Amino acid sequence: RMFTNPAYRGKGFASEILKELETWAFELNYNKCILETSIRLPEAIGLYQKHGYRLIPNYGQYVDAADSRCFEKQL
Repeated sequence: RMFTNPAYRGKGFASEILKELETWAFELNYNKCILETSIRLPEAIGLYQKHGYRLIPNYGQYVDAADSRCFEKQL
């Protein structure tokens, strides 16, 4: 899970954390990142879309979770 303290939101910290996580995944030879978030977190959805994540069908434990949205990004 990734979380940004509300006092630090809107300052680019979440973007920097996400970039570092993607770099780490790439260095470990992963070719994509897949994640899940809630429809109740529009800021998170916007962050992921801003960084090139695309909506995919819900997977695994989220298949029947109506409030979940899953995303994927090729590295």
